[in-house]
Amino acid sequence: MALNYIWVAFFLIAFVIGVCKMIFTGDMGVFTEMMDATFGAAKNGFEISLGLTGVLSLWLGFMKIGERGGVVDALARGAAPVFTRLFPDIPKGHPATGSIFMNMAANMLNLDNAATPMGLKAMQQLQELNPKKDIASNPMIMFLVLNASGLTIIPVTIMVYRAQMGAANPADVFVPLMITTSVATLVATVFVCLKQRIKLLDKVLLGFFGAIIALIAFVVWCVQTFPQETVSLYSSMIANFLLISVIISFMVAGLRKKINVYDAFIDGAKEGFKTAVMIIPYLIAMLVGVALFRTSGAMDFLTDGLASIVSVCGLPTNWVDAFPTALMKPLSGSGSRGMMLDAMQTFGADSFTGRLASLFQGSTDTTFYVVAVYYGAVHIKNTRYTIGAALLADLAGVITAIVVCNLFFG
Repeated sequence: MALNYIWVAFFLIAFVIGVCKMIFTGDMGVFTEMMDATFGAAKNGFEISLGLTGVLSLWLGFMKIGERGGVVDALARGAAPVFTRLFPDIPKGHPATGSIFMNMAANMLNLDNAATPMGLKAMQQLQELNPKKDIASNPMIMFLVLNASGLTIIPVTIMVYRAQMGAANPADVFVPLMITTSVATLVATVFVCLKQRIKLLDKVLLGFFGAIIALIAFVVWCVQTFPQETVSLYSSMIANFLLISVIISFMVAGLRKKINVYDAFIDGAKEGFKTAVMIIPYLIAMLVGVALFRTSGAMDFLTDGLASIVSVCGLPTNWVDAFPTALMKPLSGSGSRGMMLDAMQTFGADSFTGRLASLFQGSTDTTFYVVAVYYGAVHIKNTRYTIGAALLADLAGVITAIVVCNLFFG
């Protein structure tokens, strides 16, 4: 519903500004420019979606090998010591624990098609344990916030879009994205732990959180110590090495499980093709709305106004042009995707704005969509502090994305 109002607002605001331009400046061609922009955006949306089929098929093919090869199960087992401490109210051995592990592992691998069904199953199992059926329980809140914080090991979707938009090295945001999404998840998790009085001084949790903080601190130290060209070079090398290693490990896991690796890849690639075709209407709808909004001058009005406020406060303004992506992210995944693509098309995929928009897009998940889908599935009406905690993750992701983008690409 929120996306419906946002999309209509793009058109109405653009029309009102166009009328004002025509009346006050005598610019009779403003609506011609707006209509040309809508047709151009529709064509561009189709071409982007069509171009996505190859890369998306490639990655989802490899991901299917990993899924069938037991990588998701391995990640779930590895995360068990941490997750049992984050969900102390779930009885030991309850099936909800396994569903949560599988959902989170699929999310970390960017396997949305596998993550959502397991997430819904986990919510149904958590509802069985919930004594107040219309009020979110503590485990439900922790589970939802972890989902909304969007922790992802392999940001497949972002890299696919960057490749399609002509990025010289689509994987150059890999390390910055890992830092950004890790910080967002860490902040949200600690907040929920404090609210639920979960013992943060537990040695397992301390080790887990400490390892993340140490890794981030090490990367930041490297960025500040070495020249930016060296950092960019090694960041790209590490990212590409990790991605190739993941692909090889998926294949090895598949062979160990004695699955048909080739058939698994084909099945995943088919899903990638279907996904690319399926998003065509959604992508065209958002790109047309955003193009109309930008051509009318409304986008410039928004960003220039924000830049003026930020400048008065004495803060840098290089992040302002990418900020509409961050603003849209909690409300709509397709809306923020449209904003990200518009930023990359307008400023360039390898520009600071294009890269920062990618970090904004990949830092967290779509808060209100996640809350609506998962709580709606089990008829939860009182979400308590879920949305506040998830929005805190969004805020942490935005701030971290700006800082990290300046460190790596500023």
